[in-house]
Amino acid sequence: MKFAVIAHRRSATNEALVAAARAWGLDSELADPRRALTLLEPGDVALGRLDVRAELDGIERGTGELERLAAGGVEVRNPPGALVVPHDKLLTARTLRLAGLPHPHTTLLSAALPATVPELPLVLKPRFGSWGRDVERCSTAEELDAALVRLQRKPWFRENGALAQELVAPRGWDLRVVVAGGRVIGAACRIARSGEWRTNAALGAQVEAVEPPPIAQALALAAARAARADLVGVDLLPTGNGFVVLELNGAVDFRPVYAPCRDVFSDAVAALIGDAALQPELVAASG
Repeated sequence: MKFAVIAHRRSATNEALVAAARAWGLDSELADPRRALTLLEPGDVALGRLDVRAELDGIERGTGELERLAAGGVEVRNPPGALVVPHDKLLTARTLRLAGLPHPHTTLLSAALPATVPELPLVLKPRFGSWGRDVERCSTAEELDAALVRLQRKPWFRENGALAQELVAPRGWDLRVVVAGGRVIGAACRIARSGEWRTNAALGAQVEAVEPPPIAQALALAAARAARADLVGVDLLPTGNGFVVLELNGAVDFRPVYAPCRDVFSDAVAALIGDAALQPELVAASG
């Protein structure tokens, strides 16, 4: 059996997943979507790790190739539908709402739609976004108007509009829970750097190991099920009475600190492949 991570970039997470699969005795490599079509055969496993584009205007190329792989008998984890829901924050909001999960009220703002006046304070963010880029907090109507003027210059805004999302009172930290194959395999607390309200690691947040409380694990598992995602990061914001699901990430980056007492990447591969498909002696040794 071959195990391929389908992605366009050689991130530390992607390479660690490939290395973990090799440690399980699998023929594994990182491949772009086109190479995957010639590399994989029926019965092999492809893990879709397509990310949002650097321009923040959609998902990276390759969903068509993932569909062709699935039609040809390859076991595709994170198929196109399971990547679109986490990456498209408007679909994320609709999916979580239909599943009855707590999520900030979300409205699409676009020049092509009738004007709406969202309740303040709020957060403006790209519909397809990551790394905390172009995310703004607006507390007054004047701040909102000024932010929308700035966004008019952004190609992604002209293409897809922006999301106005209810502001959950920042507490300086959040939880990222990683779910693979219906299991919580790791989690971390992300602590915003001084003077920053956003908790993205790309913006300097400190990432620390944490054992997520049962309610956080239950919410993360429910969100992953709602999105039908095989490997996904679930970002949870603390509130006065629990957590809300803020975002999902279908190409989530994570580190060894997410499971300091285990190999989080090995656990991810085992959950995605299924223990029965791995070499029995290695499964026994890992347990």
